[in-house]
Amino acid sequence: MMLKYTCLIFLFCCFSFLSKAQHPPVFEGMLMDTAKVRLNDLNINLVKYSYGKPKIQFLVIHDDEDTGVKAAFEYIQFSGGTLIDCQYGGTRNFRFNYNGVNFQTDPNSIYSYGGRVIGLDKYRNIDSDNVIKQLEGVSEQILNYYDPKKLGYLFTLHNNGEDGFGILSYQKGATLEETADSVHVNPEMDPDDLILVTELALFNHFKKQNVNVILQSEGGPEDGSLSVYAMANKIPYINVEVQHGHQYEHLRLIEIAIKGLFETYPSLAKKATE
Repeated sequence: MMLKYTCLIFLFCCFSFLSKAQHPPVFEGMLMDTAKVRLNDLNINLVKYSYGKPKIQFLVIHDDEDTGVKAAFEYIQFSGGTLIDCQYGGTRNFRFNYNGVNFQTDPNSIYSYGGRVIGLDKYRNIDSDNVIKQLEGVSEQILNYYDPKKLGYLFTLHNNGEDGFGILSYQKGATLEETADSVHVNPEMDPDDLILVTELALFNHFKKQNVNVILQSEGGPEDGSLSVYAMANKIPYINVEVQHGHQYEHLRLIEIAIKGLFETYPSLAKKATE
C-alpha cells in the first residue's frame, strides 16, 4: 500500500510539470484510438486511451479541463481503465462557422433538443435549424462512442475555477438550488471539490463517506447536459468535479466514486470483471 501511494505522489509531481497540451503523454503499454467528428469547420477528436483491463470508463467533455485528464491517467496506470477525451482546440466551448456566421455553444448542452436551443441562445447565436441538427449529430456520435447504455453508467470528469461554481452553488438561496434534490457538505473539504450523482443510492453512499455530494433533482431545468440525459434514460451518472489543479483530490474522489458505483450496483462490478 505504501509503495502504491509513493508511486502516486511521484506521478502527481511529474504530471504537475506538464504543459496544458491537450495530448498528455501516454505511458508504455497504453493504447490509443481516435474517432473524428466534424462540426462544419471545427474538428473534434474523441481520443480513447486504454490500459490494462478497462473495468471503468471516464469521459472528459470540455477540452480545457486537463486536471481530470491527468487524474484519470494516474488511476488507469495503476488500476486499468479507459478515458475518452474530447479534444477540439483547448477551449471550453465548441466554436465554429456555418455559412459565414460564427457560432459557439457548451458541448455539455447538446444532448437534447431543448438544451441545444438554450445553449445556442446563451451566446446570442442566430436561430439555425441546420446548426441544431448538426449538434444533434455530434451528441449522437459522442454517446455512441462512449456507449453508456451498454456500460450501464456515465462517469464524467470536470474541473472548475476557484470560488466560482461549487457545492455551495446548490444550497438554498444559491443560483443552482433548483437543480439539486439533496446536498451534503463536508466543511473540511474545498467547496469546489465535489461529486454529483443522479441516483439516491449513490448519494447516500457518498454521504456516508462524508464527501461533498449533490443529488440532481428530477425537476431541475432541462439544459441538455449529460446528467439530465442520463437521468431521463435511467442511467446512473457520476460527475467527479474539482478545482483546476487539485489533481490529487481528483484522484482521491475518483477512487471513492468507483468503489461506490460498484458497491451500489454489484451487477456493474461483475460486468467490469468479465
